[in-house]
Amino acid sequence: MAKGSRLPSLFSTTDEQYHAQLRRSVNSAFSMSALVQYEPFVDDTTSKFLDQTEALFLSKHAVCDFAEWLQWYAFDVIGQITYSKRHGFVDRAEDVDGMVSYLGRLFGYVAPVGQIPSLDLVLLKNPILRLLDKLNINPFTSAVASFAKAHVSQRMAEVDAAKARGRDPNDTSAVGRGDLLSMFLKAKEERPDFFHNGRVLVMAVSMAFAGSDTTAISLAAVFYYLIKNPKCYRKLLKEIDEAVRSGMIEDRPNGLLSWTESQQLPYLDACVKEAFRLHPAVGLPLERVVPPQGADICGEHIAGGTIVGCNAWIIHRRPEVFGEDVDAYRPERWLEANREKRKEMESTMLHFGMGARTCIGKNISLLEIYKLIPSFLRRFEVGVDIWKKAQIVDSSQVFLTHPNQEWKPRNAWFVRQLNFNTIFKPRPKKAAA
Repeated sequence: MAKGSRLPSLFSTTDEQYHAQLRRSVNSAFSMSALVQYEPFVDDTTSKFLDQTEALFLSKHAVCDFAEWLQWYAFDVIGQITYSKRHGFVDRAEDVDGMVSYLGRLFGYVAPVGQIPSLDLVLLKNPILRLLDKLNINPFTSAVASFAKAHVSQRMAEVDAAKARGRDPNDTSAVGRGDLLSMFLKAKEERPDFFHNGRVLVMAVSMAFAGSDTTAISLAAVFYYLIKNPKCYRKLLKEIDEAVRSGMIEDRPNGLLSWTESQQLPYLDACVKEAFRLHPAVGLPLERVVPPQGADICGEHIAGGTIVGCNAWIIHRRPEVFGEDVDAYRPERWLEANREKRKEMESTMLHFGMGARTCIGKNISLLEIYKLIPSFLRRFEVGVDIWKKAQIVDSSQVFLTHPNQEWKPRNAWFVRQLNFNTIFKPRPKKAAA
């Protein structure tokens, strides 16, 4: 909301024509071919994240709230991809301006109110609050939105200065950027009647709101299931190590992998897909409104205007698709399946949504996930925390024990993980190289 008016996003709008127009304006910024220009941003934050993990946790034998630490990482990556600047979570090792806490509270509100949207007009967007926002007496803003506004304004000033110098503002070298914000401003130049300044801001803010939680939840899920399944963990390490020894993966000093290298690791792919299956980020049904003429769904005629939806947590556990052991973390199912079966399994996965409403940031999220996991595992071994505050012992004696420890999922639209405390050990140089 800005100046008392709603600013619908790709995430919130129910207007299909508006959604299609907005998505069409920025689609090229999120294509697979665009990933190559974002990879250096991911590498920069990932390298800092690995160094900070060593400095803050490994070297101090400290326990890490891994789900939170991964969210800070994801928040900083999306900040750097969007604005060429990290928010500072990883560098400062803190929740900068309470942004993550704010998002937690926001989704705690959005989850129930999203089921009864009319409540929003009485609570957060009632006429009095909207008037106060319009008059700038009590602005409807947050640290996330303020960060976005500041950087959008700064970039627009740079673009105006480039124009004044006779430079093409769509040429990223004119303002020294190649990030998402540059792509949004390019869309503004190409479609000024539709993609105005307000929609540039909407897209910039949306990146933080939807781009950090989903990726962090998926990252935490992969690490968690690997820890809980040591055979899978060891099998993945073996695949990574053998790829390094064979030269398939370059043995870089910081341990980073490129996107191209990560795509040559089939067991990594299976581990990620299986984590997506067991712990999709969205915990509520992905809803659609039946068109006025009605629709036939699963042999039933559904009247127009009815809200229908599928919950990924149910769909991902269909035994006729994934096998009878649907509750087990078994990455091998993705490798054992023939081409037809694998296609069926992949088409049943709803972790990024489906159809026209598929998450627009899907490719960026995959870029982060497939790069961080093997890079992290090349540098560190990860185990669950069983240290007692009064009885801290050498981590090598407790590493990957205590198999009964469970995290606590909390469904507030996104299913965040609580109580995911871990310890880290350095990987032996010979094993990691």
